[in-house]
Amino acid sequence: MTQNQIKIGIAGLGTVGTGVINLINKNKNEIIERTGCELIVQCISASNKNKQRSCDVEGINFYSDPIDMLNQESIDIFVELIGGESIAKDLVVKALEKKVHVVTANKALIALHGAEVSMLSLKNEREILYEASVAGAVPIVKVIRESLSANNIEWIAGIINGTTNYILTEMLISEKSFDTVLQEAKDLGYAESDPSFDIGGVDAAHKLTILASICFGIPLNFQSIYVEGIEEIELEDLKNARELGYIVKHLAIARKKDTGIELRVHPCLVPKTRLLANVNGVKNAVVINSDAAGSTLYYGAGAGSLATASAVVSDIIDISRSLVQKANYTIPFLGYKNIIPENNISKIIDVETRYYLRIKVTNKPGVLADITKIFGKKSISIESILQKEDAEKDVNVPIVLVTHKVIEKNIDEALNEIEKLDVVKDKIKRIRIEELNS
Repeated sequence: MTQNQIKIGIAGLGTVGTGVINLINKNKNEIIERTGCELIVQCISASNKNKQRSCDVEGINFYSDPIDMLNQESIDIFVELIGGESIAKDLVVKALEKKVHVVTANKALIALHGAEVSMLSLKNEREILYEASVAGAVPIVKVIRESLSANNIEWIAGIINGTTNYILTEMLISEKSFDTVLQEAKDLGYAESDPSFDIGGVDAAHKLTILASICFGIPLNFQSIYVEGIEEIELEDLKNARELGYIVKHLAIARKKDTGIELRVHPCLVPKTRLLANVNGVKNAVVINSDAAGSTLYYGAGAGSLATASAVVSDIIDISRSLVQKANYTIPFLGYKNIIPENNISKIIDVETRYYLRIKVTNKPGVLADITKIFGKKSISIESILQKEDAEKDVNVPIVLVTHKVIEKNIDEALNEIEKLDVVKDKIKRIRIEELNS
């Protein structure tokens, strides 16, 4: 390392990679003043050298193969921005084995292979930082690992996928169907051509894997998370929720209870008065509830070139400061010196919450009594009821129910029995309710 210069290699020159180069160039003097060192992008790797890009790459060594870049270049920090699992993991492993520090924005890499790469980073005494892997410009990883390190975190809930939040927001504002808004999101660049990881909840589950581990000191375990997307959400449910005083949001939730830790990603009805209910469009937001700090909210851009680059460059700066000061970075990979080797993750059937239910039934006397009788057998009590006439014909009508708190296993059994009634015409629509107040 040249005195007060940090040499950087970047693999991946997409939206985030170009943003990193632009941000380093744009705020070069500010970074020097803050850190006492100069960040030098020495080499980059991308598949097409001649592609037009929105950043200046003149004078930067270019490689079409990132492995060649790692083999041939002498760098201090390797920035992995390719994404995915296999190639990214191979690159990170190679960098750490060469005793090069790593910064990544890759949530799948950390969620699925974080334990392995963190052990390798310890062995080789090199850092791997990943602030940009969750919530873009929102510094949520730093907040949990550093700012809230004196707190016992009780629960965390967040809107951590901008695509799903945009779709749910726009459906309600424009009163358009899910399919129509999804296509608009693709046209605007908010959704990928294959949006299944976003709308199916997988992206949010990768991020929750990371957040839960740094909140509770548990192993990274993506497979333990209950995942449900927004594909089945209909405009009718969004409007009903609003009438009942709620907004539907796709939330990632981790909650520590005496019976175990809940890890779940799914749509929720959130009271209109909650801050999360008012996070719209592609924005991200996370609420953390802890014993000393209480509930704190972190809000901002969850994606975008400079927004995500802000988090990447922040990690680069943290490592650079340690290099210049010749000091070891002391914060553990997941924020805990000792990770709990085994933990009790609650099954979704054991979760207790309230429910919004929409049941389409034949419009005749006694139907509601038959339904409430089944609920009574499962100790499920009803808090409120909305019954509306069908707009086209009055043969079948929707009944909207809000329950008091109930164990999910009981609601499952009750709905299975209700759906067998001749008067019930479609699969019952169910959305969990989260008050987010305790």
